[in-house]
Amino acid sequence: MKKIIIVRHAKSSWKEDLSDHERGLESRGIKDAELVSLYFKQFETQPDMVLSSTAKRAKKTAGIFIENLKINPNLVHYYKELYDFTGESLIKTIKNTSDSIQCLMVFGHNHALTHFVNTFGDRYIDNVPTSGLVVIEFHVDSWKHIFKGQTLKIIFPRDLRE
Repeated sequence: MKKIIIVRHAKSSWKEDLSDHERGLESRGIKDAELVSLYFKQFETQPDMVLSSTAKRAKKTAGIFIENLKINPNLVHYYKELYDFTGESLIKTIKNTSDSIQCLMVFGHNHALTHFVNTFGDRYIDNVPTSGLVVIEFHVDSWKHIFKGQTLKIIFPRDLRE
C-alpha cells in the first residue's frame, strides 16, 4: 500500500514585484496553512518523505506543515521539477519515488495538483484550493505502478473556517 498526501501551496502574495517563483505568502495563506495542518494533525498520518517545489510559497507552506506535524526536517526534499503546472513532472517525480517510502507528502501548484488528484483519486475535485489537502491510497507495492486509488481525505480551508 502507498499513500500520498497532496498539498497545494497557501495563498500567495502579489504585493511585491517579484518573479512568480519568489512570491511569498499573504497573511490569509499563513492562517489557512496553519488551520489545515493543525486539523490534519489529529489523523496522526506521518509521511516517510516530504517533497516540495522550490517556489518560495510552496517551501513556506511546507514549513508550516512540517512544524505543526512535527516532521523530521531530514525527510524533506525540494525539487525544481515540482514547480510544475501541467502535472507531467509531478507524476514523473512521484512515480520515481523509492518503494521504501510508504507515505509521501507533496507540496506543489495548480493545475498540476488538481490534475493529479482527479487522475489518480476516485473523487472528482473541481479545484484544489490554496492550502487544500487531499490524501489518496493506492493498493500497489511500487510507486511506478500507481493507478486509480481511493481518495481518503479532502481537507479545504473553507470547510474549517468559522
